[in-house]
Parts: sequence; C-alpha cells; structure tokens
Amino acid sequence: MADPALLKRLYRILSWSSLVGLVVTLGLVLRKSSPPQVAYDPTAAARVEEKFRAADQARASGQPSQVDLDRTELNSYLAQNLELAGQPQPGGAGAAAGSSAGRETAAQANTGASANETKPAAGEEQPTLEQVQSAVKDVKVDMDGDVVKAYVVFDFHGKDMSLELDGHLRAEDGYLRFVPISGKLGSLPLPQSTLDSAVAKMMASPENREKLRLPADVNDIQIVDGHAVISYK
Repeated sequence: MADPALLKRLYRILSWSSLVGLVVTLGLVLRKSSPPQVAYDPTAAARVEEKFRAADQARASGQPSQVDLDRTELNSYLAQNLELAGQPQPGGAGAAAGSSAGRETAAQANTGASANETKPAAGEEQPTLEQVQSAVKDVKVDMDGDVVKAYVVFDFHGKDMSLELDGHLRAEDGYLRFVPISGKLGSLPLPQSTLDSAVAKMMASPENREKLRLPADVNDIQIVDGHAVISYK
C-alpha cells in the first residue's frame, strides 16, 4: 500500500511544477521577441510605386511584366501604406501586389472593414482579416531564400504582444496562400500542428478567403533569393 505521506508530497510537487510551468509559459508569451533588423528607406516606397507603374505600362502594351522587391523596398512600402492600429490612416491601400487592380481590391477590403466594425457577424467563430488588422500595431517582413518571415506586434487587451511566422508564400488557384513552417507567440515556440490548424481555420472562412483572392492581372507571387517577386499576366 502506498505511503499517504509520500503521495501527499508527490501531489504538492506536481502542483507546484504545473504552476511554475504555467508561469514560465505565460512569461514567454508576454515577452516580445526581437524584431528583424530591416532597413527603412523613405525613398524606397517611391521606387516601389515606380516599379508598379512600369509593370502597368508593360501590361498595357501586351508585354509580360514582373516586379522584384527587396526587403527594404517591401518594408518601406508597407510602412507607408498599411493601415495599422494607432497610426494615421494613409491614402494607400497597402497591397503587396501593388498594381492598380491590386490596390483597388485592397480598397474594397478596407471598405468591408468599416462595415464590419459597425456590424459584426453574428456567431462568427474565426476573426476576420479586418478584425485582425484593427489590432495590429507594427509589421516587419524579412525574406531569406524562399522563406518569408513576418513579425507582427498586436494589441491584446491593452498589452502589446508579438507574433512571428515563417513560411512559404505562393499563388494557388487565384488565391494567395501561406504555408507556415515555424512560429512564435512572444518568445514561446508554437507547435507545427497549431500553426497548420490556425491557417486552415482562417482559410475555411469564405469571407477571409475572398480577401486573399489575387487581382486578375497577377499570375504569381513568390519569395526568390530573399526578394518578393510578383509576376503579372
């Protein structure tokens, strides 16, 4: 028969171990990870716009076109065009696809965001992209080989938290698709199963999926040799 005193001691040890594990996990989640060191160039966003205009002109002439963005250009463009929480709302729509059709699509998405703010969907289990965007305070993107690395700071009940996602970006059946390969919430590594499930649930929503539809003139988006390459039809 087991010694009652020993069982009581084991119970106390397990209880304290669980409490310590919970505190450590909570501390890792709340501790923001370091953002990627990405250079910002105030003239880079203008270069990006010029590349998009050149692509539009090439398409208008019936020629295939492609836009190649390095990390500085991409982050500078996002900084000037993304509508983030707590920041002044710029005129740009903030679409990485960048073409006139892409910017029009993003503008429509922003219009939908305003509607959702005043009329939330009843019984909706998964957050919409607009709801996620409304809490985002900072976004930085790095690219390494064919991997895109997104660093996001968001507000969670008044507390700034960070999320890191690494993965592969590609076009699939006319939609932008992200395949996660690793991620961290704060300083806590996320299991692959959690990442896959989160992306699958987000894409399961027809509303969210529609927001990821590529403009009709975009053929593909890939990360190649640390650059974002947008190919037009």
